Order: sequence, then C-alpha cells, then structure tokens
Amino acid sequence: MRKLKNEELSRLDTEAFKKAEKMPVTIVLDNIRSLNNIGSVFRTADAFLIEKIYLCGITATPPHKDIRKTALGATESMAWEYRESTLQLVAELKEQGRKVFAVEQAEGATQMQDLQPKRSDHCVFIFGNEVKGVAQEVVDQSDEVIEIPQFGTKHSLNISVSVGMVIWDSWSKLQSQK
Repeated sequence: MRKLKNEELSRLDTEAFKKAEKMPVTIVLDNIRSLNNIGSVFRTADAFLIEKIYLCGITATPPHKDIRKTALGATESMAWEYRESTLQLVAELKEQGRKVFAVEQAEGATQMQDLQPKRSDHCVFIFGNEVKGVAQEVVDQSDEVIEIPQFGTKHSLNISVSVGMVIWDSWSKLQSQK
C-alpha cells in the first residue's frame, strides 16, 4: 500500500465546496470556550459537507489565529453564523421544521448507535460547553437528546471528538438513504 499525496485525493476547492450538495445537518456550538475545539469542528464539518455551523454565546468566531490553526482553511469553505442566544436559535430552527438534537448525558437519552436520522428531518446537533455541557434550558427545548455511550472512568469526551463521532455516525446512516 502506498500513502496518497494530497493532490491525489480529488478534494473540492472552496468554490466547488460552496456549490456542492450538503448533508442535511446543522451544527450548533453552545458556549464553547476552546478556540482549538471550534477550529476542529469547522474542519470536521467541511469534511462531511455539513450545511452550516452556528456559533452561540461565548463561542468565538473567525477570524482568529487559534481557530485558523486547527480549521486549516475550513472557516473559508463552511457557512457559519454567530447567534447570541442558543435558545432563540433553537426556536427558529424548530419553526423551520428541523429536528433538534442536544448531544448530552440525560435521562431518557437515545444512545447514539440507536439514532436513525432521516434526510427529511434536517438534523440539528447541539454541542455544549466543555465543562457545563449543553445548557439545561436548551436541552428542554430540544426534540431529542443523543448520548454517546462511554464505559471508562471519565464522564465526558472532548467536544471536537464528540462532534466527529456524531457527524460520522449520522453521515454513514444518511448515506444509506440516498
């Protein structure tokens, strides 16, 4: 096996990316502190043709060198928007007919492997603060809560890891519906 060179990967350029059909998924970052985590989310969103990222509350916005450091240019390709209130954004997205999922540990949560997203749902995944998680009032307004199963001694995963897991899982399930 020979490792492929970047020029052999047939990646889209920024203009082609912006015109490409997107996966019917939106990511909402609820009060994320780490600029490196934010940049990593941009990069993951770009990799899976996510429609849009919303940055809410204290979540920093591009351009910023620490976001750019991990995004590796994805802040140029990805559609994003800042909103002060995650709660108000959730209400707007639900009015648009989107299905809102908080990614959190909660009573009655659906385990990630059991989630069966539908392309017609246009899924919105909300990821929360590195310490406090998704705000309770946002969880209360979500249509469903998704929990990533964990079995070790720690109680959480890094947000960028959580985004990668949820987006990959959803992408693989939505691809089978094309």
